[in-house]
Amino acid sequence: MKHDGEAPDVLRFYTELQQRKSVAGCSALFKDAVSRFGMVAFACGELDLVDRDRNVMFVAEWPQAWRRYYEKSGFLKRDPLINALAFYRQPFEFADIVRDSRFSNADRDLVRAAAEHGWSRGLVVPVARGGARYGLVTMIGHGEPLDEFKRAYLCLISECLLSRIHALWPNVEYAMAPAGMSQREIEAARLVALGCSDLEIAAQIGISESTAHKHVEAGRKRLKARNRAHMAALSVSLGIATPA
Repeated sequence: MKHDGEAPDVLRFYTELQQRKSVAGCSALFKDAVSRFGMVAFACGELDLVDRDRNVMFVAEWPQAWRRYYEKSGFLKRDPLINALAFYRQPFEFADIVRDSRFSNADRDLVRAAAEHGWSRGLVVPVARGGARYGLVTMIGHGEPLDEFKRAYLCLISECLLSRIHALWPNVEYAMAPAGMSQREIEAARLVALGCSDLEIAAQIGISESTAHKHVEAGRKRLKARNRAHMAALSVSLGIATPA
């Protein structure tokens, strides 16, 4: 990556990102890229606004103090940054939430708490997946407000990051697994999305057909999918699997 005093190079970021073979590698490159703009932490994942239990987090690079506050305050189930997707379809900043009368005082409390922790700036980049599902990258930091060019650069590399992580399937790592699924359930869901039968899943994973069926059903229930087809669709949209 280029450093201070030089214009950010999107093409170079994209090229370097394609060379990273793990979520951790992609995360390290992205963290270096955004740090020059005063962004000190970020998270990215895939969201389902209909049922937040399905949400997937690939990276959660939050400082420990913030993570403790977030969990203690119960924001996991009522995160205003996720609530904001009901109103905003384009990238937005924390300051937008403070100014917007549609948000509750509780929603504004999270933004104020971030400022109290020293993070005066936050940028949220949603990527529509269709319906109520979104890819999401959130950054927090400090410093002067972003100008239009810097904001556009951060939004573009955020979309690149999500795309690259999806392309790493089936070796994607999770900061927060979807719906609390086990690794076996995730493996089974990926194979269901590829159109595999229980017998084919058993052969792929090296287990019995009955055990494969149990993993499929357990994963389906965790995702609250109506049937295997619905399970496959959810798995693809949440980045658990790629289309067949």
